Amino acid sequence: MELKEKQRKILNVAVELFKEKGYMGSSVRDLATKLNIKAASLYAHIRSKEEILEWICFGIAQTFFDELQEVKNTDIAPKDKLNLFLDKHLSVVLKNRDVTHIYSNEWKHLEERLPEFVELRKNYQQEVEELISEIYKAENWDLKSPSFTTRFILHTLNNSYFWFKRSSDSTDEITDEIRDKILFGLLGNQKS
Repeated sequence: MELKEKQRKILNVAVELFKEKGYMGSSVRDLATKLNIKAASLYAHIRSKEEILEWICFGIAQTFFDELQEVKNTDIAPKDKLNLFLDKHLSVVLKNRDVTHIYSNEWKHLEERLPEFVELRKNYQQEVEELISEIYKAENWDLKSPSFTTRFILHTLNNSYFWFKRSSDSTDEITDEIRDKILFGLLGNQKS
């Protein structure tokens, strides 16, 4: 999805607005006011407010998929592949905190493309579950519920932006902390 310069500006302001007021609490008029233009002028650049939500949700979903494919295509040890997945997913989340918040909480307001988005999320979770299952099998780790483990990891990663202040914690520190909790807390393994 390639956005024009004006659409990119609309998207950036909409992200701020949706984060502040929520998708349902935001109107096209609110967005136009923040952009200092008339609401009717927005429709030269967007079909609807929902289109902006689509840009947000499908855009970051594509970024998650791209990073996952890169991980899957690397030829490294399984445990390193899990570390790489955690790093890449967390990096997307922490570099796009507001977008991730909207993606995680407002996607249910998609109407026209909701079934497509739900399928996209299911496909991503399935691909992550396959990756995690392969890693557990290769490392001879006991995996009682691949589905639960995958949902737990994704939920932890996707909501990590809640726990840290933007100014005080570096992405590397956050990533290291979460990686340690997932790898050593869940697996009960000792750091090596």
